[in-house]
Amino acid sequence: QVQLVESGGGLVQPGGSLRLSCAASGSIFRIGVMGWYRQAPGKQRELVATITSGGSTNYADSVKGRFTISRDNANNTVFLLMNSLKPEDTAVYYCNAMVITTWGTSWTNYWGQGTQVTVSS
Repeated sequence: QVQLVESGGGLVQPGGSLRLSCAASGSIFRIGVMGWYRQAPGKQRELVATITSGGSTNYADSVKGRFTISRDNANNTVFLLMNSLKPEDTAVYYCNAMVITTWGTSWTNYWGQGTQVTVSS
């Protein structure tokens, strides 16, 4: 099994910053793309940002220039630094990783349990 555990969510005022972390553990042979998604109440889950094992990044237009995704391959961890937060960034943020397990031969998609980010004055 593979577990993704997020941390770092919370309540922040508009214009503030938060840093999310997600650590992957378990029967991991290799991790490919890692990413962050979010889901606001009444809306579908949407892509926030992804990063490959080589460090190539992709961002949703709504967060470009404000959010930065990074990863620590040695520790199977991905981060999301969120600056200039807006009320519309309020959502549950989910970590995602494509993993080949030690007992598998193909990529499997794993999700974390989510962490709440609330931007409000």
